[in-house]
Amino acid sequence: MYKKQDLLNYLKELEIDENGVLLVHSSMKSIGQVDGGADTVLDALSDYMKNGLLVFPTHTWSYINAENPRFYVNDSPSCVGLLTELFRKRPGVVRSWHPTHSVAALGKGAHEFIAGNDSFDTPCARQSSWEKLLDQKAAVLLIGVDLRRCTYIHGVEEWLDIPGRLTDEHEMLYTILPDKTEISIPQRRHIGHTSEKYNRVEDIFLNHQAMYKGQFGDATVRVCDTEKMTDLLNHLLKEKPELFS
Repeated sequence: MYKKQDLLNYLKELEIDENGVLLVHSSMKSIGQVDGGADTVLDALSDYMKNGLLVFPTHTWSYINAENPRFYVNDSPSCVGLLTELFRKRPGVVRSWHPTHSVAALGKGAHEFIAGNDSFDTPCARQSSWEKLLDQKAAVLLIGVDLRRCTYIHGVEEWLDIPGRLTDEHEMLYTILPDKTEISIPQRRHIGHTSEKYNRVEDIFLNHQAMYKGQFGDATVRVCDTEKMTDLLNHLLKEKPELFS
């Protein structure tokens, strides 16, 4: 059974910048038995990144739509895993206001990182938190999941305006703030399941040092460099826009 110090040791071995920005996609069950369960995992990640910024996706795209259009910042549960749902409820964590692709952040610059996401009509717009990951040279840690769960790649596709990735029409969605203020946020949606093809670039990422593998408990993890990943994707997608089609 893994203890908190074991998990901290794994993070140190992964050489993640403890003063930087870290976005985590995760599968709790992949880690194995942990003394204290998911809270211990979050304690370890939070402690390791106490001088930096820790970010989790807290998406709601699976159920916020035209038929169910209201996203409650305080109450709408994350649809992307146990750790994300527990993290957003923790003291000091702040959540962005995007109705389908919110993120939650803890640490240095958290409020600035989540600010303004409600201003955009797409999931991963330029100048949103997703591009701030690039601006701040963040790492993306995939715990027990692979590139198919890497939302950042959606962002790069969006910034390059790859055809067929977003609906032309908008859905009218609404974000409900903690003080009950309602904000209307029309949204274009992702089309299809292109993320299921993202593994096509795994070997390219590994060979060009845009990603490396390691361990976190029982889980195989992937650590991605947003700068190198973006450079490679820009080249690959400009040459072959249908790469993930």
